[in-house]
Amino acid sequence: MAEAQGKQPFELPEFYVPWPARLNPHLEGARTHSKAWAHEMGILGTPKDEGVPEIWDDAKFDAMDYALLCAYTHPEAPGPELDLVTDWYVWVFYFDDHYLEVYKRPQDREGSKKYLDRLPLFMPVDPSVTPPEPTNPVERGLADLWARTVPTKSVEWRRRFFESTKALLDESTWELSNISEARVSNPIEYIEMRRKVGGAPWSADLVEHAVFVEVPARIADSRPMRVLKDTFADGVHLRNDLFSYQREIQEEGELSNCVLVMERFLNVDPQRAANLTNDILTSRLQQFENTAVTELPSLFAEYGLNPVEQANVLTYIRGLQDWQSGGHEWHMRSSRYMNRGASNSGTEVRLPLGPTGLGTEGVRFPWSAGSLGLGRFKSFTHVPYMAVGPAKLPKFYMPYSTNLSPHLDAARRNSKEWARRMGMLDTLPGFPGVYIWDDHKFDVADVALCGALIHPGASGSELDLTAGWLVWGTYADDYFPAFYGHTRDMAGAKVFNARLSAFMPDDPSTLTAVPTNPVERGLADLWARTAGPMTERARRQFRRAIQDMTESWLWELANQMQNRIPDPVDYVEMRRKTFGSDLTMSLSRLSHGVDLPPELFQTRPMRGLENSAADYACLTNDVFSYQKEIEFEGELNNGVLVIQRFLDLDVPRAVEVVNDLMTARMKQFEHIVATELPALAEDFRLDTKAREKLNGYVEKLQQWMAGVLRWHIAVDRYKEFELRNTRKPGRLFGSPTGLGTSAVRIASLFSGNRSGF
Repeated sequence: MAEAQGKQPFELPEFYVPWPARLNPHLEGARTHSKAWAHEMGILGTPKDEGVPEIWDDAKFDAMDYALLCAYTHPEAPGPELDLVTDWYVWVFYFDDHYLEVYKRPQDREGSKKYLDRLPLFMPVDPSVTPPEPTNPVERGLADLWARTVPTKSVEWRRRFFESTKALLDESTWELSNISEARVSNPIEYIEMRRKVGGAPWSADLVEHAVFVEVPARIADSRPMRVLKDTFADGVHLRNDLFSYQREIQEEGELSNCVLVMERFLNVDPQRAANLTNDILTSRLQQFENTAVTELPSLFAEYGLNPVEQANVLTYIRGLQDWQSGGHEWHMRSSRYMNRGASNSGTEVRLPLGPTGLGTEGVRFPWSAGSLGLGRFKSFTHVPYMAVGPAKLPKFYMPYSTNLSPHLDAARRNSKEWARRMGMLDTLPGFPGVYIWDDHKFDVADVALCGALIHPGASGSELDLTAGWLVWGTYADDYFPAFYGHTRDMAGAKVFNARLSAFMPDDPSTLTAVPTNPVERGLADLWARTAGPMTERARRQFRRAIQDMTESWLWELANQMQNRIPDPVDYVEMRRKTFGSDLTMSLSRLSHGVDLPPELFQTRPMRGLENSAADYACLTNDVFSYQKEIEFEGELNNGVLVIQRFLDLDVPRAVEVVNDLMTARMKQFEHIVATELPALAEDFRLDTKAREKLNGYVEKLQQWMAGVLRWHIAVDRYKEFELRNTRKPGRLFGSPTGLGTSAVRIASLFSGNRSGF
């Protein structure tokens, strides 16, 4: 087994590899073909193009053995397809090493941008478009591969593959920037960016080609398919980080490696950081399994996939599994990586009568808890309604401030009157004396105060609208678990969620749906008042933000039904939606983003800015609401609990880690504002007025974060005395609680009469 030279910085952990690796019988043919192709493109041999350095020689190429990688990751591909896939991987690894030598090491940002800007020209989605003449092996190889790959695929697949390849190329500048600034990213930023830089989403798209299927376009962007692709990508990248740490960190001076990120963030040694990275890797693979088992059946039914389409999706999933296991086997053998001890010697055995022969080398029988993935069970052992007490608030890092709108008192009166008109303060029809909110709960939440803090410069009518959306979102967030969380009524929850889209028509004046509850009534009213003046594009984005929030409640319900504490990465990414971050940010864009190019908001710096702000606000809520959710509501979708269980910490230390994440995200926000937005403004050639608009939007996000924190500190909604005060007859969360008692009470209350709400 090949291994990197020198002492390893840590012992490789016990990997969870749930699917056996198999070897493609066409390996030798792919080796011969790929080497000949590399010579033809100028990747090997004397450089054909002026100024192109020699990156690999034949000996180095043979030792890395990319044909072996592809033979393991695509075990069923026929010979010609394996040749094509292998050529793609030769190209992508060559691109990575070529970019390192020519642009990363010299830190040539200007040359890097010009180089990367040309590469998409060699990937025309329309095959009739002729690319320019290649000037180096990367361009020559890309042009050749694209022409050999896309003709057999649909335009939807070509667009997906173009985007994933472009992201792989473009986001290399993120790594270059971090090296230039000697900056190690925070864990949340790292996982997000590693997907794009590392190229595994690109690999997932190529799997479709290799197994001769396509994911139906109508489900390609659904949550289950997106999660399968993301968890696949995270598994590939985190495994690679463990094997490549020695080469990247100690030899190449790289800073983009999860082991290093965990070292710096948690202040632990490399061994502990490696073990934690492997824990995240295992959790992501188990999220893949959970999604495939629990979310695909309903996805197939809801989108009406026929048997052939279902079989295609399952074939694709098997292809992703093959890639995971095959990639692991290759990492254990390639000279490119640190792999001493990677076979988990001593923890795996082969049975005497077990499978033997070509393609069975990856079939082992692991005995350790880590390699068996037994840690998954701790995610299912949470006891609801545990008495946890209030979490001690840490010292929050908040570099920004906000003011209080002078229209607050009017907004309080107007929003309460609006809530009363919508029926939010009424008893529930058919249940005398039972309600979600009454005047006291409305006043305690003081949602208008939140609006006045996050939107201090609003006019009176603008603040009324902001307060209305905040009231609606907060009420709906209380209403949904009351009706569906305790009863575990997923079917009813999906009907409830599906109906909401009917109250957000393209033309608000054409609304025909009849609201049947305060959530629908409030949404219909707010949509008509908000969406009318919007452009078609803005209205579509705003609707999507609302739909993302309400659909995310189904994800929370699914976790409740499984009694499953979420995977930490899945939690962070879904928490932005459950909190309604995009909804409130969309309101900010209405007033500050009108004169800005819509494409600006899709760039990496702007997405990083918004996501870091959203994470700060979401985790703020998790700290303050910990006792309310865990002890009084039987919840388990809370960031403090997720960190507590994943890292095996007590509550005070888990709160510290959550606060450290908040601080890291805030500092990332500051870093983007200081270093990336000026460059972005230059790239988009924004004039003075547009730059003022951009600065205004940034200031709005700053006020939003500061306002969310100040509101949580000010209101009594999350304080223990108020939580105990709500234990009164008539309030849905008011009866004595204990394991199982609330679910029984709510189920009894609503049994046989759910359809009207």
